[in-house]
Amino acid sequence: MSNPALYTGALKTVRPRKETKLSPRGAQAERHYSIPESQQDSARSWIEEGAEVVCNSKPAAIVIFVRDGSNGVETYMTYRYKSPMGRVAFPGGLAIYDDANMQPWVGPSETQWAEKFGEHNPKTARAAVTAAIREVFEETGLLLAGVDDTSTVETLNTHENMSSRVAIASQSKDFNDFLSKRNLKLRADLLKPIARWQSPDYFHKRYDVHYFAAAVPVGQKPTLLEGKGIWGQWLSAQELLDHRATTELGDAIGQPDTVGKTLEELVNPGVLCVLESIAKAPSAIAFLSKKRVIDLKKPETKMAANGKCYLSFSEPGVQDARSTRTFPATAAVVPSE
Repeated sequence: MSNPALYTGALKTVRPRKETKLSPRGAQAERHYSIPESQQDSARSWIEEGAEVVCNSKPAAIVIFVRDGSNGVETYMTYRYKSPMGRVAFPGGLAIYDDANMQPWVGPSETQWAEKFGEHNPKTARAAVTAAIREVFEETGLLLAGVDDTSTVETLNTHENMSSRVAIASQSKDFNDFLSKRNLKLRADLLKPIARWQSPDYFHKRYDVHYFAAAVPVGQKPTLLEGKGIWGQWLSAQELLDHRATTELGDAIGQPDTVGKTLEELVNPGVLCVLESIAKAPSAIAFLSKKRVIDLKKPETKMAANGKCYLSFSEPGVQDARSTRTFPATAAVVPSE
């Protein structure tokens, strides 16, 4: 995917003043995220010169896998050398042209997905759903597919499947061909829409990231892509947040661009907000079945009185009966090992 973590720095909540009006879903909390010094000039230039320039964002998708752990809900995260989601994020990637093509799947229609994510074009929503499943298969070997709406593939960690993953990742093999030869349909019904974030305007390359959540299908385990994967691990969201000011995670990953970095220097605002949501959930199934309305979030680039630029976005309460109308809770969660 694109340029590495341009988001770094502390994320803080600015509590609304007393006169702030309540939205239908609750109070708005403005959150600020500091822009790293290396990006200050770009952000400042955009504010001063390019604020009227409109650029399209390329669709991308990630999947937040969750399970119950000994210290709260855990999620699977990976190291990403180049990603708009930061150095550490959930599995996923950029949609490609073929992702918008028709292929058999089980679950809500592309129109229903578009409505849920606030997309104007159903094909964009289809591309996001397909990209989520394809990218996760490439990166982790987890495959949300089955021959019908009651089955999923089991025991994928074989040499043949690794070879297929490598070929699909290099685009020398078509993902749709891989599925059709095995008579598999995408299990889009196992995905739960969680959020949608767009890159700030001062980014040279911008992405429209669709966040999904799912449980790992029974019989499957994540494995890193041969020759490309560097680090991946199940982590307690609560423990990550408890140690957010330390460099424990970055040091454990051990890469030159992670050592000595805190959590908030390794992830972007979207990932951090999702981790906060996971940590609040009493169980994995509670996180998956939580009622949500997907509000498009695009951090706004602003300049403080001292000339420093920062990102700003709002965090409303998200409870709405519409959220589960066509997106039921996913399959049972695989317990911690």
